[in-house]
Amino acid sequence: MTKALIDARITPTVHLNVLSQQEVSKLLDTSSRGLYRLFRQCALAVLSHGDYTDDAKELLARHAAFDIKIIQQDRGIKLEVTGAPADAFVDGEMIRGINEHLYSVLRDIIYSNDAIIENPAFDLNNSEGVTNAVFHIMRNSGTLHYGKKPRLVVCWGGHSISRVEYDYTKEVGYQLGLRKQNICTGCGPGAMKGPMKGATFGHAKQRIKDGQYLGMTEPGIIAAESPNPIVNDLVIMPDIEKRLEAFVRIGHGIIVFPGGAGTTEEILYILGILLHPKNAYVPFPLIFTAPESSREYFEQIDDFIGATLGKDAQKRYEIIIDDPEKVAIKMKQGIKKVRDFRREHSDAYYFNWLLKIDEEFQQPFEPSHQNMSNLELHKDLPKHILAANLRRAFSGIVSGNVKDDGIRAIEKHGLFEITGDPDIMARMDTLLKSFVEQSRMKLPSDIAYKPCYKIVT
Repeated sequence: MTKALIDARITPTVHLNVLSQQEVSKLLDTSSRGLYRLFRQCALAVLSHGDYTDDAKELLARHAAFDIKIIQQDRGIKLEVTGAPADAFVDGEMIRGINEHLYSVLRDIIYSNDAIIENPAFDLNNSEGVTNAVFHIMRNSGTLHYGKKPRLVVCWGGHSISRVEYDYTKEVGYQLGLRKQNICTGCGPGAMKGPMKGATFGHAKQRIKDGQYLGMTEPGIIAAESPNPIVNDLVIMPDIEKRLEAFVRIGHGIIVFPGGAGTTEEILYILGILLHPKNAYVPFPLIFTAPESSREYFEQIDDFIGATLGKDAQKRYEIIIDDPEKVAIKMKQGIKKVRDFRREHSDAYYFNWLLKIDEEFQQPFEPSHQNMSNLELHKDLPKHILAANLRRAFSGIVSGNVKDDGIRAIEKHGLFEITGDPDIMARMDTLLKSFVEQSRMKLPSDIAYKPCYKIVT
């Protein structure tokens, strides 16, 4: 059955109310230099709330007639949408949460382009410049809470998880909410929605009315992980590297649930940072957790980390199986250590300036066929550099699985080829095959998963 489409004019409820003529021109510019294609893609993902897919190309093709334009008025701006999904509206009026998300997209795309990317004051080839850019984007979004004690828990995990795993993420979120912790995720379904949903119940019991449910995404992934309805703060970072840095700069601890290639990418990212010698004494609670039925998942991840990055990497996290209360207690205890450390070193509670993030983790990686085949994946590399390159390999697989550009590249040029140390390749192949067997690579569908990669041993 074909779902109804709606044409409407939308007034912002919060966020950006006025734009300059130059900004409007950029948003309407359909050339490669303009922002129209980017804005349309992100806006469609937000309006497709609840229609979860992990194929950006398919979503864009299904809504080929969708259009969005800026209407400049004396009293401010309106958005005119044509062929928008009807589920974004109730009785002809756009749902308030979706309205807020839509204008968050507009706010961040304009700011990132004008104030960061095209601003010579930001040297994005420099580590300090990238970190400053991340800070400015977060500050502009209004999501940094100054003067408040650390309590933001980042939750990572897959959008394609089982019902048992999803219920477990909700219970962990509930236990965190009871302990007055806030939640930050990648904003999508599955392990990104569950902790937020659970936390809302915990916060309700504690009569917390200003709980933060922060969703962090980027243009390439938003169609695959459109914002879930619980997100009350949405931030669109310019690329995956700045998104990942934002997670670790503003979060006070990280909990990882089962997932697929994207979750492994995130694990390798944080471990690579924590393995940097300058971060040896920086407290950062990191917990891997799952229900009993998914114990094997983290056993496989732990084996892979031990074989590639070594015991020092394994010491930086704790695995807790089937005990949501223990996870929440341990996280709260870990965040107290973070608070004490930052107070002692005069570091901000709302942004982790002291954490050293190497440029290898900050520069955008384009997962082209050549770049994927040229990745150095050898055991003689420094461990944090090997982690950075392994992260890039999994990032490329995510791109080939769900991102519009990545899917088109695979269709045109064939599978990505990944090569390196034979032992690393064999272990990576085993891990990825287990993700495929457990349906962790894409959302379940009638079409069997087709790998976008080939491991060359």
